[in-house]
Amino acid sequence: MKNIAVLILAAGNSSRMKHPKQLVKIGNNFLLEMVLSKGKSLDVKDVYCVLGANNTAIRHEISVPNIHFLNHINYDKGLSASIAFGISQITLEAQNYDGVLILLGDQPAIEKDYLNDMIALFCKKTATIIASNYGHKLGVPAIFPKNYFSTLQELSGDFGAKNLLSKNKAVIAFSKQTNFIDIDTEEDLFVFKKTFLR
Repeated sequence: MKNIAVLILAAGNSSRMKHPKQLVKIGNNFLLEMVLSKGKSLDVKDVYCVLGANNTAIRHEISVPNIHFLNHINYDKGLSASIAFGISQITLEAQNYDGVLILLGDQPAIEKDYLNDMIALFCKKTATIIASNYGHKLGVPAIFPKNYFSTLQELSGDFGAKNLLSKNKAVIAFSKQTNFIDIDTEEDLFVFKKTFLR
């Protein structure tokens, strides 16, 4: 088991979906449930999930075992603030993780093999950020070494870790590809179901 924590970000208020997208049903599972289960299936030490908006409703519906749920009351401050909060809570655990793999709770199509290959690369380059290559930008899923934890805790705004990834020349752009579709709207949900639930 790799000494890595997974941090799943799912604190948003789903403003474009009009109702909690974490709880939209895809087949027999909730959207967030799919991502949590994928995180648990990886060869990592612990899985954390940052909730915020609709925290009570989500926790009432989703009870995936062995997930450390973190309630971020300032979720409205944006994605970067959720990352900073999550990393701050993880460091309080004093587990001395080698790195943190950050996932978004609305990207259910990313394959387990893609994430495991990313982890395997990180284990060879434990001082380097490994980021997903979207072609025109780098983004998450991404693994951040522990020497970046303090920087991540200082993030603010709604840009996630984009600025950190774009301005850091030492980042490795992961060469493998996967489906990065994120589900923000009913149309996204329709496309995902039509494509993946055959």
